Amino acid sequence: MSGEIDNRMRPITLDLKRWLLVMAAALVFGGLWIRQSAVPAAAVSGGRIPSPRQGFLAPELALPALEGADVDLADLRGQVVIVNFWASWCPPCRAEMPALERTYLAHAAEGLVVVAVNATNQDSQPAAAAFVEDMGLTFPIALDLTGEAGRRYQVRALPTTFFVDRQGVIQQVIIGGPMSEATLRSTVQSLLADAD
Repeated sequence: MSGEIDNRMRPITLDLKRWLLVMAAALVFGGLWIRQSAVPAAAVSGGRIPSPRQGFLAPELALPALEGADVDLADLRGQVVIVNFWASWCPPCRAEMPALERTYLAHAAEGLVVVAVNATNQDSQPAAAAFVEDMGLTFPIALDLTGEAGRRYQVRALPTTFFVDRQGVIQQVIIGGPMSEATLRSTVQSLLADAD
């Protein structure tokens, strides 16, 4: 009887050994593949990896503007930049825009730029234009027509605001809103003071 049990258990143990062997081979092959195909960060970013998180370079942002020249974040290096993603139908976006405008006007001469990125793929260009006129906004309005900028910045909620220092590094991310004017001003003043 014990011989029958041993014979029945033998295929299971063989299957287990085969499975472990296949898994070990897959892990070794996967590790080799990752090592071989990895691109060093320095090769693509000068050693600084773009990521939409605090402490990382702000991802590239080159978008058409609602009016005037296109908006390119690379052209703004050397200035403190607020990148604010918004839509005209978003109540918290509407609530925080006056504070963004006042902060911009108060600190533009010191090197502050506000880039308001309209989620045009979820909104419309005419609605964005009406919103900007209604609010009396004077800072650059960029249009994210395809949603690519929102994906690059991993925007999951509107508004979402990124505070970028003069070296292009994100120093703070605020998801949701409305942001208070005190938060805006204190963050901007800190970034402007760090650059002096």
